[in-house]
Amino acid sequence: MKIITLSILNFITCISVFGQAMHVGDPKLTEIWSPVPKIISPGKTVSDPPSDAIILFNGFDGSEWVHKDGKTSTWKVADGCLTVNPFSGDIQTKQSFGDCQLHIEWRTPEVVVSEGQGRGNSGVFLMSRYELQVLDSYNNSTYSNGQAGSIYKQHMPLVNVCRPPGEWQTYDIFFTAPQFYADSSLKSAARMTVVQNGVLIQNNVELWGAMQFIGVPKYEKHAAKEPLLLQDHHNPVSFRNIWIRNL
Repeated sequence: MKIITLSILNFITCISVFGQAMHVGDPKLTEIWSPVPKIISPGKTVSDPPSDAIILFNGFDGSEWVHKDGKTSTWKVADGCLTVNPFSGDIQTKQSFGDCQLHIEWRTPEVVVSEGQGRGNSGVFLMSRYELQVLDSYNNSTYSNGQAGSIYKQHMPLVNVCRPPGEWQTYDIFFTAPQFYADSSLKSAARMTVVQNGVLIQNNVELWGAMQFIGVPKYEKHAAKEPLLLQDHHNPVSFRNIWIRNL
């Protein structure tokens, strides 16, 4: 009984001290000193990789990428660019990623060929299945949830901020991977925020599932980390300055 009485007295004393501190406005009550954030060095510009980034393409070395069958990528590496080799197939990273921050720059051909989905088409697939569309959407009509900056056939971009064909464009992507229960049911959906050319175009949107060209998107349980994939949609779209941070 004595121990219980002392514990109650200690509790009352703590409450009293806390109340007095609140009354006098002690700022220390809302200060956190530990842990402290990890220190990394930022890039010289917002497009340059910070010190903890993984460089996936630096302008001359395409060795981080392979075709889906594991064979060496046959996409063209020249003039600081990684360019789709039409009909050679998609390429993906050797490494796998989950939650991440991805920076990627892309350019559709200066000479316009075709229209709609046939004009400068490619895609950035997070975890090889969640597609952020790449397309020449400068004065080019197509379905809104299939234009550049869309989560393909799910979410249209908030605005069309595309530059003319032949000019470089940037995507800064913040991706939260989905999570699954042991029985393979969905625990939490994937989410994505996208900034294109410095403008917010996707604001923490919830993905409905993996990309589906025909039919309704759905989730199927997969690994916590999967490769990043770039699409060969038979158009010579170019990429450069690709880096990623694990979150």
